[in-house]
Amino acid sequence: MRREVVSVGREASLGQALELLTRHRIGMLPVLDAQGRLVGVLRLRSILKLLLPAFVDMVGNYDFVEDFGALERSALSEERRRAPVTDLMDPPLAVASDSGLLRAHAFMRQHDLYDLPVADPDGRLIGLASWVDIGLGLLTGGPRRAGA
Repeated sequence: MRREVVSVGREASLGQALELLTRHRIGMLPVLDAQGRLVGVLRLRSILKLLLPAFVDMVGNYDFVEDFGALERSALSEERRRAPVTDLMDPPLAVASDSGLLRAHAFMRQHDLYDLPVADPDGRLIGLASWVDIGLGLLTGGPRRAGA
C-alpha cells in the first residue's frame, strides 16, 4: 500500500483535479474533507465520459470505425473546469485498514476499481492499495491486510 497519496480537497475545482491527475499520471483522485476523511473519489473514467459522445457507450464493436475525426479533439469547457470536483466524484469507496486481502480483492472486483482507498476507523485516508499490491500479496503470501 502506498501511504503517500495525491488527493484533493472537496472545495477544489474539476480543473484543479484534472491538473493533478495529469501531472501525477494517476487514474483516481481521493477527495478529502478538512479533517482528511474520504468523502469521495474522482475517477479518470468519469471525466472521460464527459468528453466521449453518447454513442460510445451504445456501440459494442468499433472495428468498422477507422477514424473518429473531430470527436477526438474535444476538450472540457472552461465552465465545466470551474465546476466543483464534488459534482463529478463517486461515493467514497474504501476498505478499513484491517481488511484482509481477499476482502480487498473482492471489493475491488465488485466496484471495478484499480486502486483501493484504505481508511482508518474514523474514515481518514491512510493510503491506496493497488490491484497489483493486493494481487501480489495474495500470490506471495505477503502482508495479509490491505493496510499493511
